[in-house]
Amino acid sequence: MSQLVPIATGSGSTFNWALLILGLLLMAGALLAELTRRGFLSMVALYVITGLVVGNSGFGWLHFSPQSPFVGDLTVIALVVILFRDGLEVDGGLLKSSWALPARKLVLAMPITAILIALMAHWVIGIDWTWSFLLGALLSPTDPVLSSSVVTNPRVPAVIRNSLNLESGLNDGLALPAVLALVAVLEHSSHFVLWTFLLRDVGGGILVGLVLAFIASRTMPSGVGHLERHLVSLYALGAALLTYGFAVLAIHANGLIAVFVGAIALGLMRNDISEAFCERADDIVEIVKLGVFVVFGAVISLDSIFSWGWAPWLIVVTTFLIARPIGVGVSLAGTGLPKSTKAFMAWFGPKGVATMSFSLLVLGRVSGSQEIFDIAALCVIVSIIVHGLTDVPGANWIGKRNLAPDNAENQTAA
Repeated sequence: MSQLVPIATGSGSTFNWALLILGLLLMAGALLAELTRRGFLSMVALYVITGLVVGNSGFGWLHFSPQSPFVGDLTVIALVVILFRDGLEVDGGLLKSSWALPARKLVLAMPITAILIALMAHWVIGIDWTWSFLLGALLSPTDPVLSSSVVTNPRVPAVIRNSLNLESGLNDGLALPAVLALVAVLEHSSHFVLWTFLLRDVGGGILVGLVLAFIASRTMPSGVGHLERHLVSLYALGAALLTYGFAVLAIHANGLIAVFVGAIALGLMRNDISEAFCERADDIVEIVKLGVFVVFGAVISLDSIFSWGWAPWLIVVTTFLIARPIGVGVSLAGTGLPKSTKAFMAWFGPKGVATMSFSLLVLGRVSGSQEIFDIAALCVIVSIIVHGLTDVPGANWIGKRNLAPDNAENQTAA
């Protein structure tokens, strides 16, 4: 009689260690969630630190090659799920009433931040222009997860919370085309044609996203009962996966762009589908993000980061103390907002899941990208620490100095 043999054997198997560690982290996350809300150490920090401890910089129990199919597939799945959820969470009503400030930051602050980082990387450190702008694109998105107290604390004026929420929800998708274009240039520098990329990858992705979102919104009946909302959530997830696959296979467009655009369109056309997915898909999103956080931490090599000398630290200082403040300051000029409000929004531009996922994508696909990945990784690590330490004190500070929360939404941008 044949015996069943485990797919992965051996005490040192990366697969077995990964299951063990992910299982422990899921349990720890459930048990420590309330504690982390009151402390400075977020669950993101716990997951990334765990990855550091068990990965290349620690005990070496988890060893992932950035070029492995597992890391590449996990990164794509994470980006599909996260971009889809970000797109669905774009509140149409909030967008109409509070669009001015986030629009200014997306159109002005985000590219200014990326350009200033790129200039510093090229002129001071000596990184090639293409790599420099790629680094700027990687570090331009923000993530509210690392400063949850800022976007959920009622003491923070609503004008700030709404602005930061909308900005962080949209900037991942807006940074994506720039990252993909620069990756394409580095991968196929002699064959890259800009108009082809814009027409096929970006334009085709937008078209597929809009068309499939329209079809999905019309196919699902309205008025679904409460007990069937889990089916609506699965339907929405299926629409995301279908959109990605169709864009890539049918017209060779960029599936990630298609997913993000489709999610925004689907959420605006069918608010009930958006609500069902955002309510029911938390477990899926958290598991995917957990995997990315741990793999990101495991891939990081502290020896490699510190081998570049002062260059990564210069980019960290530039990102948080120069580029982001200048970008936000320029974008909010003339709005009449108090200086404390501008300073608060300039500081809380943490680097999180988008920077992690994009950086893993670059490391896995482009040879010679180790320095760029290391600099981005250091920015994420520093952001986890400094924004984790300052979000609660910062929320209390702005609550005392600025508008009362109930009246803050009445303030409009010029």
